[in-house]
Amino acid sequence: MITSKQRAQLRSLANGIDAIFQIGKNGVDETFLEQVSNALEKRELIKISVLNNSGLEAREASDMICEELGCEGVQAIGNKFVIYRKSSKKPVIEL
Repeated sequence: MITSKQRAQLRSLANGIDAIFQIGKNGVDETFLEQVSNALEKRELIKISVLNNSGLEAREASDMICEELGCEGVQAIGNKFVIYRKSSKKPVIEL
């Protein structure tokens, strides 16, 4: 669990990054989760966009992914959300 100060720090870091994944009509499947997990291991902080045809809201997609992958939801605004998980091999972000 991250504190509110850590969450604020992560939000400021996420401000400058672009969404690297999109959730579309296929939703969140195993392949998507595997790709997100690999990206989290490498980058630690990623932004994901939810398309209108997915049938999901950003917050519920974030909660679903975080539950499956053991990561932290940092922020959900509009159709984008940011998630964080500390890298087990080579941590980059110092909280």
